[in-house]
Amino acid sequence: MRWIKWLLGEGLLYRLYRRRILKELDGLAKPHHVAMILDGNRRWAKARALESSSHGHRAGADKIHEFLTWCEEQGVEVVTLYLLSSDNLTGRDSQELDDLAEIIEGLANQLSRFSNWRVKHVGQAGALPSHLQHTLEAAEQRSSQNSGLHINLAVGYGGRAEITGAVRRLVESHQHAGGSLDELPENISVQAIADHLDTVGQPDPDLVIRTSGEQRLSDFMLWQSAHSEFYFVEALGPDLREIDFLRALRDFGTRQRRYGQ
Repeated sequence: MRWIKWLLGEGLLYRLYRRRILKELDGLAKPHHVAMILDGNRRWAKARALESSSHGHRAGADKIHEFLTWCEEQGVEVVTLYLLSSDNLTGRDSQELDDLAEIIEGLANQLSRFSNWRVKHVGQAGALPSHLQHTLEAAEQRSSQNSGLHINLAVGYGGRAEITGAVRRLVESHQHAGGSLDELPENISVQAIADHLDTVGQPDPDLVIRTSGEQRLSDFMLWQSAHSEFYFVEALGPDLREIDFLRALRDFGTRQRRYGQ
């Protein structure tokens, strides 16, 4: 029975199917920026009767490094990972939040020291525990000169809060430049707001992937995903396979992005 399981798992059949998808990707457009909502960690732990959700969150963090490697191999330039929402900060119990902070710190340290990857924190730093703030800042500084895969860690992040903050910073910069209230409306534009987002200077995500079968954004990159393509995977976060990701790329490559035309 073990050899049958091997054939159907990541053995011969898996490798043949992977090779087939890679061939189908030849000549297809690929995303420059992939945003990922790696969801389902708690359900993964519960399904295995593990004692706490932290086991699921650790398994999800372990999967992230694999996922980023897959992205890099396929020429993706920017990846944004939704790790902790601003809603989570008020909706989860203190022990789970402590566990998540520890896991995210370990992940940020690991990613900022790996290869030529560059790490950036997006989200409300002031809402996070001080030790997590410092770890994210250190990871960002440590990798700031790297030129490889750019990784946004969305921690304490909320799309509505980001847009609100961008508008506030736009108004403040207008005031600091000596602009009047009457002149302010003329300075508010799509580009002006985009220039004050956490992701300023980065391309918007071409593809947003969410695991666990849920089909919603959950306040993730509301502004940046206005023209993104969406792909939903049934697998729970820790169970995500490379072929799931490759199928998402294949699906993306066959879509026609019209941008209203």
